[in-house]
Amino acid sequence: MIHTAVGQFGHFFVILSFVSALVATFAYFRAGLTTTAPDELSAWRRFARVTFYVHAAAVLGVVFCLYWIIGNNYFEYHYAWDNSSISLPTEFVISSFWQDQEGSFLLWIFWNVVLGLVLIVTNRSWEAPVMTVFALVQAFLASMILGVVIPGLDLKIGSTPFLLLRESMPNLPVWKMNPDFIPEDGNGLNPLLQNYWMVIHPPTLFLGFASTLIPFSFAIAGLWLRKTSDWIRPALPWALFSALVLGVGILMGAYWAYETLNFGGYWNWDPVENTSFVPWLVLIAAIHTMIIGRKNATALKTSFILAIATFILVLYSTFMTRSGILGNASVHSFTDLGLSGQLLLYLLTFTIAAIGLLIYRWKMLPSDEEEVSSYSQEFWIFIGATVLCLSSFQILATTSIPVYNSIAEAFGVVLNLALPADQIAHYNKFQLWFFALIIILTGVGQYFWWKRAGKDKLQVLYIPLMITLIISAAAITIGKINNISYIVLLTASIFAVIANGSILFDIIRGNYRISGGAVTHIGVALMLIGILFSSGYSKVISINNSGLMISRSDEFTANDNKENKENITLWRNRPERMDDYLLTWRDVRIEAREVPGYIPKDWVDIIENDFRAVAMKDIVVDEKRYYEKGDTLEIYPENYYYEIEYREPSGKVFTLFPRVQINPQMGGIISSPDIQSKYNKDLYTYVAMVTNPTAEPQWSPTEEFTVAMKDTFFVNDYVAILDNVVRTDEVEGVALGPNDAAVKAIIRVLDKEQEFIITPSFIIRDRAIGRKPEVSEELGLRIQFNEINPQTGKFTFAVNTTQREFIVMKALEKPFINVLWLGTFVLVIGFVLATIRRFRDFVKMRDKENQKTAAPKTPKLKPQRV
Repeated sequence: MIHTAVGQFGHFFVILSFVSALVATFAYFRAGLTTTAPDELSAWRRFARVTFYVHAAAVLGVVFCLYWIIGNNYFEYHYAWDNSSISLPTEFVISSFWQDQEGSFLLWIFWNVVLGLVLIVTNRSWEAPVMTVFALVQAFLASMILGVVIPGLDLKIGSTPFLLLRESMPNLPVWKMNPDFIPEDGNGLNPLLQNYWMVIHPPTLFLGFASTLIPFSFAIAGLWLRKTSDWIRPALPWALFSALVLGVGILMGAYWAYETLNFGGYWNWDPVENTSFVPWLVLIAAIHTMIIGRKNATALKTSFILAIATFILVLYSTFMTRSGILGNASVHSFTDLGLSGQLLLYLLTFTIAAIGLLIYRWKMLPSDEEEVSSYSQEFWIFIGATVLCLSSFQILATTSIPVYNSIAEAFGVVLNLALPADQIAHYNKFQLWFFALIIILTGVGQYFWWKRAGKDKLQVLYIPLMITLIISAAAITIGKINNISYIVLLTASIFAVIANGSILFDIIRGNYRISGGAVTHIGVALMLIGILFSSGYSKVISINNSGLMISRSDEFTANDNKENKENITLWRNRPERMDDYLLTWRDVRIEAREVPGYIPKDWVDIIENDFRAVAMKDIVVDEKRYYEKGDTLEIYPENYYYEIEYREPSGKVFTLFPRVQINPQMGGIISSPDIQSKYNKDLYTYVAMVTNPTAEPQWSPTEEFTVAMKDTFFVNDYVAILDNVVRTDEVEGVALGPNDAAVKAIIRVLDKEQEFIITPSFIIRDRAIGRKPEVSEELGLRIQFNEINPQTGKFTFAVNTTQREFIVMKALEKPFINVLWLGTFVLVIGFVLATIRRFRDFVKMRDKENQKTAAPKTPKLKPQRV
């Protein structure tokens, strides 16, 4: 049965959300016009508010319908079939909601609705102009999922998530045979996205994107109403909130990359990463200019520019990641769904309108009568904001190279500009110096902000500077740092910690609520120290000392055989020395849904093209039986975990389980690391190459050996000895009756420093001969007990060989990376303190203004004597 009703309702709610957003835009616009008659203003405002509530209800209806389709596995819908599957647990079913473009647009729309409702309730005095901008943005976003075609023009507007599979893929032959065909299962969520960070990272990031609309809306409202400085007070706390949430979202993505991808880090300067980072940098600059914007005219003008630029950059980011322009430049970008024209219209509409309004009002903005002194608070904040903008411009200029090529192609010119081959080195070359200067300014600026430094008080900086030099000299000497750029960044970061820490100590003794700036700056400084050591001094310890080339592929031979030199090969159960560790690859494990940890792969028989397996033995973990032999259990079929035992010189043993995913969507096998964290470093391990765990072994032609007891024979370059043949009462997988007989051979195979025992069985059951071969995956051997000759006393064995199982792994030590994570925690605390403080300031001022504008109470009249 095809469930068409829920899709029809969903599409209806999309259309309703689009129409109601347009109506709300017009109604709020009329309510915000000064030319509207006073008696009509309240009517328009009430109508606009109701219309926006209708829009909010329609958006919730769209969200509900799409979740209903995904959660109930309605695979007749393309979105559910393409992004979800029966095997997904609940948290990843939720994640599949925003895996594709339509769902991520809907997530953005949802957050805008939430923020809009909050603004309506909390800030009635700015409601009309601010919500005009909000509603117009919602109309544009709703159009992205509208999915309608204008008759006659063949013009498609938006891409709907409620498209049936037969509508999206009409040329499949199955529809001719069965028009009501419904797939039994879906494609499922990309295995790389089946991570708990992907449950919380996208919603957080899109809340950050959505919240940049609030400072933008207040800036437009300030220009509209000619309240050129009043907009800053209500916009500033929201700007801080936006910076907090967007920053946390970016950091979540970095940590997801660190523990899921295998490039050995947390930030790769990928174009899509950059397009979220640039608006954040500009927003931070805007916050600093907004803080002094009410006192300084230059900062006020800059605040307008930066608040507008932040939101425009978010739209530009959306255009770049969703138009297909970055398709060949980033693995994170979406494919083009035919929305490029709409995205460009969206971007240009708000860019032209905002810049046009700013230019129109520019002459009425105040100007400074005097130049700002270099010893003032304003000067140092403005310098810091300028450097932040220069940093963001360098990132944006390089990231936009594919855009330059596309623009040139539109005019018939071929530029053939290419992104940097080594993008990490390219960006670090510039950004390291930018952030060294920024972090110095955070320390110096705090002294001027709190008026501890001035024209005649520069000596107060001497003490933190001397302490910085002493600590830095010790750190440089102990850490053997000889790179001049690293020395500068480390010294600058230590100075920022000392200077801001000194200010923080004084502030906390007074009122900790105003310490947000100092705490945030300390967090940034700690992050830079952690980045410096964990990235600049990351050490590869998996050095290949065998003298043998692991692979001749381009990936391994590039850069003077870099990967051949920095990976080691492990054979199952054969110890290998790596740096200070003795490594042993023990087993391949899988993840069962109801069983803690990982279980050996050979405990189960995995059902092909399914998410279940059959237990080959009782599954017991920590003395608790979870499944009995023959039970069916649910597993994660894409994931295999390689049990690698690390033995330290002290004798301490720990085990890491780097993951390999069988991921056809991403080209086959994808590796994810496992990480052992210590207080001073992380040990980062991933598997670069494996014997495919899902592939059937390719056995060599059978070779027969006839030997007597204690004879020696050679199999696959190993020495094998038939030690004994003994009677057995049990053969795995074979039920023996009272009249049956079975023997097993005990064959000892010598492999350098190890011995392996292989025990194939020979069975006489119901007067018929049976043979149970035994396979040694460590040796790549399969031996079958074929014949017993009582006259000669000899035994015949059939031997097949195959490629021995191996893994190629890489291990890195990343020193002091915990300083980076500590810095992110401190940064978040600082933003929270600053946001709460500014919200409190705004609420106090708003309440005072409401009291002033409230109608005076009618005085009671006293009776008069006549």
